[in-house]
Amino acid sequence: MEVSAESSLVPQHQSPHQSNPPTMPVSSEPNSSPFVSQVRKMLFRRMLVGVNDGRFFVGAFHCIDKQGNVILQDAVEYRSTHRSLPSPMEQRCLGLILIPASCRSSCHVDCSLEEQLSLLSLKK
Repeated sequence: MEVSAESSLVPQHQSPHQSNPPTMPVSSEPNSSPFVSQVRKMLFRRMLVGVNDGRFFVGAFHCIDKQGNVILQDAVEYRSTHRSLPSPMEQRCLGLILIPASCRSSCHVDCSLEEQLSLLSLKK
């Protein structure tokens, strides 16, 4: 399932005799499935994604594609270190990143308990 941020329509240069066509709201798309509407509710929320090698990424959820690859904005990577001083976790700012579905081990969205329960229905 592909989800991305929708932008408003920006009118192109028009002659003074042309009028702007009416725009349809994003939610009224006829082919939009309930899964897509659920995922749209998660857009730009804070998300924590764990990967197979033990690292974690925290960032704003930007989109997901049909294969399950996730893109995070303003992402920060956290990884465990064996050094105890000053902190057992190292972090670094990454910006925009793509996390392949094959590498993902966990995924958590910052939302209310009711929203978390509704998101459980996304699993097949």
